[in-house]
Amino acid sequence: MNNYKPTIGIEVHLELNTNAKVFSLSKNNYSDVANTNINEIDFAYPGVLPTFNRGVLNKAILACLGLNMNISRKMHFDRKNYYYADLPKGYQITQFRTPIGRDGYLVLSDGKKVGISDIHIEEDTCKCLHHNEKTLLNYNRCGVPLIEIVSCADMHSKEEAMDYAERLRETMFYLGVSDCKIEEGSMRFDVNISVSKDDTLGVRSEIKNIGSISNIGDAIDYEIKRKIELLEKGEELVFETRKFDSSTNKTVFMRKKDTNNDYRYFPEPDIPYVYLDDEDIDLVKRDLVMLPIERKDEYSKRGVSSININKLIANKELSDYLNMFLDTDINFSIASNILLGDISSYLNKKRVSIFDTRLSKDRFVLVVNALSNDEISSKIFKDLLVSIMEADVLDIDSYKQSDNLEEIEAIVKGVIDRYPDSVNDYKNGKDHAIKFLMGMCMKESGGKINPKKAMDILTKLLNK
Repeated sequence: MNNYKPTIGIEVHLELNTNAKVFSLSKNNYSDVANTNINEIDFAYPGVLPTFNRGVLNKAILACLGLNMNISRKMHFDRKNYYYADLPKGYQITQFRTPIGRDGYLVLSDGKKVGISDIHIEEDTCKCLHHNEKTLLNYNRCGVPLIEIVSCADMHSKEEAMDYAERLRETMFYLGVSDCKIEEGSMRFDVNISVSKDDTLGVRSEIKNIGSISNIGDAIDYEIKRKIELLEKGEELVFETRKFDSSTNKTVFMRKKDTNNDYRYFPEPDIPYVYLDDEDIDLVKRDLVMLPIERKDEYSKRGVSSININKLIANKELSDYLNMFLDTDINFSIASNILLGDISSYLNKKRVSIFDTRLSKDRFVLVVNALSNDEISSKIFKDLLVSIMEADVLDIDSYKQSDNLEEIEAIVKGVIDRYPDSVNDYKNGKDHAIKFLMGMCMKESGGKINPKKAMDILTKLLNK
């Protein structure tokens, strides 16, 4: 069975976070009370005309730029004709012949490039909610702007597919084109899978509307196994659409796919051609931000641990904050540690943004340098945290640790005199004793002596 090679491609439907829908002025917010963000255009009343939302165009351009696409300078919309209960017009407005972007790529975690065939703009359908023998329709989603991102069949394992999905989610979220909330349906995955014993593509199946990245992996696992078992029995595979049942971790047959399915595409007559020039694209380029793959490289070069890098990428606000210091000479390892540790806990507890606190750029540099130079301890930092985040004026000098060797030695000698049993334990080979004595030294000083120098003096005195 291991002689079979899986080939995987992914189509992603991504809802864009514009204020209005793609062809009407209705509010773009599916989560509002059902059937409140609707108008005559969404209902496809006779005589109404769609108006293309320029904000959707700009979001789609931004997505194309983030995925290294060639952007079409002349494009039109098409009608995709089919009947289904969630499609009030009887057709969907999409881009069949002139997608806004072609021939891009996304870089995976291991450096592999996965090709992006095209990106096209289209409208979402309304949401079907099946209840007993009835189907309820929520038109809030009807006309919500989508881009469909179609990968090339460049992936050959579930790990690559899951990594592709996560890297794409990160990229689109950082670009600000979508909230990318997979669990709420604003990012949906259709996975195409085939297997063969050589480089020719086998008969593929399409797994529709997978609702999580982990489910992508489970669906691929099951589908590869299912296909191989059928081929080993000598059975013929069919081109089909399936769905993934997360309760059983199995894919379930929905329908056969007809490769000759005629959607009777033709240019949308009610929407003019869209033309783009360099100036239009350059205006959108101003909104480009440093993407996750670039941030990871910058953080790695500055000594941030891989664990902290992944945590920073998962928290765009803290990553944006840290990026303000890329041209500043600070210890990025310490900076990332305190951002992701005590500062993050403070922000979560207070439910505030770091940009709404008193932690200015100058103050953060002051604190990081004080920690880096052993001028304050981590305990002092914790004690000062509220002042660091809230105070109009921060007096850090009065909390700096002493480097005075005579003062430190006097404190250490006093601790040694008070705890003779621990001194004897250390001399009898019980290493934990020195940790206790060191803790007492820091406690005695109120955390205001240099811990490294205190440890050096303590060790020297104990080994006399």
